[in-house]
Amino acid sequence: MPLNTDTRRTADEKEPAATPAEPAAPETSQEAASSEAPAETSPETPSSPTPTETPPKTPSSGTPDTPDATEPVADATEPVAEGTRTDAADGAERADRTDQAGDTAPVPGAPDPAPAPAPAPSGPLSRLRAARRTWREGHPTAARVLRDGVTVLAAVLVLAALLLPNRMHMRPAQFVRIPVEALFGAALLVTLPRRWRLLAAWVCGLGLGALTVLNFFDMGFYEFLGRRFDIVIDWALLGDAKSYLNDTLGKGGTTAVLLGALVLVLVLIVLIALAVVRLGELLARHRHTTGRTLLILSMVWMVCAVLGLRIDGVPLASQHSIALARSRAEAVRDTLRDEREFAKTAKADAFGNTPPAQLVPDLRGKDMMFTFIESYGRSAIEDPVMAPGVNKTLAASTEALAKSGFHARSGWLTSATYGGSSWLGHSTFLSGLWIDNQNRYRTVTNSDHLSLTKAFRKTGDWDTVGIMPGVQKGWPEAKFYGLDKVYNAFQMGYEGPKFSWSTMPDQYALEAFQRLEHGKKRDKPLMSEIILTSSHQPWAPVPKMVDWGEVGDGSVYDSIEKAGKRPGDVFYDSTKVKQEYGRSIQYSVTALTQFLQRYGDKDTVLVFLGDHQPVAKVSGDGADHQVPVSIVAKDPKVLDKIADWHFTEGLRPAKDAPVWRMSSFRDRFLTAYGSTPHPSKG
Repeated sequence: MPLNTDTRRTADEKEPAATPAEPAAPETSQEAASSEAPAETSPETPSSPTPTETPPKTPSSGTPDTPDATEPVADATEPVAEGTRTDAADGAERADRTDQAGDTAPVPGAPDPAPAPAPAPSGPLSRLRAARRTWREGHPTAARVLRDGVTVLAAVLVLAALLLPNRMHMRPAQFVRIPVEALFGAALLVTLPRRWRLLAAWVCGLGLGALTVLNFFDMGFYEFLGRRFDIVIDWALLGDAKSYLNDTLGKGGTTAVLLGALVLVLVLIVLIALAVVRLGELLARHRHTTGRTLLILSMVWMVCAVLGLRIDGVPLASQHSIALARSRAEAVRDTLRDEREFAKTAKADAFGNTPPAQLVPDLRGKDMMFTFIESYGRSAIEDPVMAPGVNKTLAASTEALAKSGFHARSGWLTSATYGGSSWLGHSTFLSGLWIDNQNRYRTVTNSDHLSLTKAFRKTGDWDTVGIMPGVQKGWPEAKFYGLDKVYNAFQMGYEGPKFSWSTMPDQYALEAFQRLEHGKKRDKPLMSEIILTSSHQPWAPVPKMVDWGEVGDGSVYDSIEKAGKRPGDVFYDSTKVKQEYGRSIQYSVTALTQFLQRYGDKDTVLVFLGDHQPVAKVSGDGADHQVPVSIVAKDPKVLDKIADWHFTEGLRPAKDAPVWRMSSFRDRFLTAYGSTPHPSKG
């Protein structure tokens, strides 16, 4: 080892630390003996170098401090001067001092003590990381396979989210496209520093997760309501969905379903975000490979886009997620703009200022029944599975009514809703406005717009009543519909079982109407709005007709409900659900027409229609929104007033019968029966 040119030191001077390239001379028994000598020798009288010690050469400026090739090497047995002792000797001296004085303070010139061992992991997360590290070290092959497998799954999850359609019916070709969003995202992540890359990955991942959840919402809405989910106004429908689940699954089942759905949504969003973060880190570790790959894929994407290349009718160059995000943003703007504009539209009414005496003068003295049959759509009359039974019932009912002196005319209306949200159909039909969303419904029902039923009340010549077996809470809309009295599900004396969602069979609701209102003597004719619910999904169990004299308090239906089919056995079978839906329509039509035969007279006028088509599972994908509408009366003058409508005779409208928008019915009806327009302007 080369020695410093100053070979003599005082005890207070610090010796330079040896470098790793300076090996210590091996310790001999003489060195060991000398290492113990300082305990007896005063540090103030340093020992002199021995005569045999060779002074070191002083290196010249700019020459590395290395031993000269010609420098003689000291014998291993030579004693070492105090100022130039080896590390081993210093260590022995420090140990002696510590033993003698018990002092643990650091000694000048001593090397740094060895670091203390790391403390054992204390928290659960730390223990988990330590266990994972230990497992990886013990199973390197399995760890590598697991790591690669998770990465592949992350890539599949992100690609599936980017390419996922928002409708239930998917094709494999939709998942083999090149998403331009992935190319842009990868290019962004590899160019950012790590902190910003992580932030961008989390933001993009959470956004993609939210978009994926909205796609699943769209699937459900298209399946049940025939339209996409509106992120501005459709949240209110979740309460109705919960009520429906309560009625079909019970509160326990509903809670389990809702909690499960919430957990799935959160897990899906987090998993997609974690997948994006993982892929971003992987791409950043291989920037050069990622750059070349992105360049190639971008060129392929542009060629596919320019040439319009497709597979199974699906473009290979995909902008699916960007298009969905853009359309959602446009839908939000359209919804907000529509809300403002419709408020003005609702104030304008062709009959808003019509004097009471000039409203429906040709129906004075008539008992009017406006009745909605739940989910009664065109598919019930034309679908090959349902049509035979339904058309047989319509034909038999037309014949039975004719024997009682009643005749009918029927046509088609295009409903503003599909598969559900019946109140939108009711309000569209009665208001003369197109009510296709919840915002419009709230706007019109809180306005002074003249509904068809309110027109009868405005005249002062009719009592007005509502039979609402589906209403199970407060219903302020009664004012908009001009109803003096409303009977909800709890006010008709029903003591029988529920039939899935329907609170009571239609036959019972109609018999209660007769008992509570229609059968009473009164000074004025009666105008009634009746909602029949037995044909509401899930169409199991379906009630059966009983003798009208045996209806009583409804307990007669206990055995019928118990013997009926369960919703789970019907709703998920595409054939059975159509069959049971058809049976429910047959039941509702039979109950209504028998009521008319039993309790109607020469002054009774019945207008009945469906509120919307059933869900796509029953009506079929791409089904129209058309529903039948019929007007039934004994007085021939009532039907003569609508002769120019060219409706079909009987309860079954012909295929080529007129088709109107449901919102046009109010004005046509008021005009046909003598009402004079006096517009109010918005």
